[in-house]
Amino acid sequence: MHFTKNTLPDNIRASAIELLQARLSDAIDLTTQAKQAHWNIKGPSFIALHELFDQIYTETGEHSDLIAERLVALGGQAKGTARATADASSLEEYPLEASDQNDHIEALSSALAAFGGNTRTAIDEAAQPVDQDTADLFTEVSRSSEKSLWFVEAHRHSNLTSCQLLCQLCSYHTKQPVTVPF
Repeated sequence: MHFTKNTLPDNIRASAIELLQARLSDAIDLTTQAKQAHWNIKGPSFIALHELFDQIYTETGEHSDLIAERLVALGGQAKGTARATADASSLEEYPLEASDQNDHIEALSSALAAFGGNTRTAIDEAAQPVDQDTADLFTEVSRSSEKSLWFVEAHRHSNLTSCQLLCQLCSYHTKQPVTVPF
């Protein structure tokens, strides 16, 4: 650890630095996954998802910055290169062959859910050795990532074609199965 006049005891700072580095690796990985989805999305909801994935990219980049700055403020050395991140991220590898919007919705929502779960765990882990500032930072990141997950998952329900949606509505009202004859 680097010298700092931060008044947290060294053992608490060391624990927080380790926790922050783990979540930094995940945040950087999530940022690149969001951009991968943004670049390659195809489907009827292209523009909405293209813009949403770019928004998530921007927000997770801001999370990475917050986490890295806290890590360094506590006397750590942020390890945020692509190679360091690839080795340290706990997130699943993004499916590089994905292009259909359903594939991207599934992959990015899974990554957001894993990131959110890890971040919620980090809130409690940071609070245990009494580092409320780091716990508060993770709470802020968790709230934002949960909202992003909600936005991405909301698109799962918009993937029906107009014909499929009409068939569902007709089936509901007539109490009889309705299918499209083509």
